[in-house]
Amino acid sequence: MSDPDTTTPESAPAEAPAATEQAATATAPTPAPAVEAKNGFWWGTGRRKASVARVRIKPGNGAFMINGRKVDRFFTKPQDIADMWAPLEITKTRGKIDIYVRVGGGGTTGQAGAIRLGVSRALKTYDSGLESALRDSGFLTRDAREVERKKYGQPGARRRFQFSKR
Repeated sequence: MSDPDTTTPESAPAEAPAATEQAATATAPTPAPAVEAKNGFWWGTGRRKASVARVRIKPGNGAFMINGRKVDRFFTKPQDIADMWAPLEITKTRGKIDIYVRVGGGGTTGQAGAIRLGVSRALKTYDSGLESALRDSGFLTRDAREVERKKYGQPGARRRFQFSKR
């Protein structure tokens, strides 16, 4: 009975809580990327109207390049520039992340909206803790509004030819 390899029932419960406390502290949540980076970048795709934006982000000093140009050289309207910076302002990551965007199709407003959605999705994959702030602000919802098609027998989507009684 004095064998050191055998444990008595009285000593086993005393050791079990200590082991679970160590396991609980070892598995404490640490902020980690939601998805593993591909070649050092986190990706996000955004669409708006006819525009598609492919966004890559990585930790850095705040560079924001669109099709190889700086933001202020690509967009001229202040509302489009503010639209793109909005997800970074909400999550307080402006100046901490480098963003590289390839965008095409549509006009400037559609491209700005596509970039906003792409940056938001990339931030969500970069850090899943930012998702609630982005979702509450509506940045993770795709704007489904599209141009209504022109109908036959009419000059436009809704416009009718002038009616003549005589």
